[in-house]
Amino acid sequence: MAKLVGWREWVSLPNLGVERVKVKVDTGARTSAVHASDVEVFDRDGQEWVRFQLQPLQDNQHLRVACEEPVAEWRTIRDSGGHEERRIIIVTDIQVDDEVWPIELSLTDREHMGFRMLLGRRAIRNRFYVDPTQSFILSRPISEDYDHEEEEEEQDKH
Repeated sequence: MAKLVGWREWVSLPNLGVERVKVKVDTGARTSAVHASDVEVFDRDGQEWVRFQLQPLQDNQHLRVACEEPVAEWRTIRDSGGHEERRIIIVTDIQVDDEVWPIELSLTDREHMGFRMLLGRRAIRNRFYVDPTQSFILSRPISEDYDHEEEEEEQDKH
């Protein structure tokens, strides 16, 4: 049975070593996206891999998580403004509340966006209903971030 989530939640990316990242649950986005920097594609045993840095907390430049994952594919993604970008797609597990499942995740620069990660409709299909009037239904905000987050309610440009 599907659970109810708010328009923003805290999730984990356990395979990437990310304990908490705040996501915007975005039913307008087909594919989920995460902020990645220092992206470098390389070959490992004849397979394309990607090395990148994740900065899971919006205003924390010091917390960086180094990641290496196989490239699942390259995909052209169109943002809400109609701009197209060719992105690397990886497949990794996400944990929301007590559920863990694999999702496709595009790597992109979200430095100037309101959220480090978007959780798109493919990732939540048949798992969650979204209540756009509520936040953090399944997760507790980190206390010092919560006050700041109330100011972030302006639309996140995807």
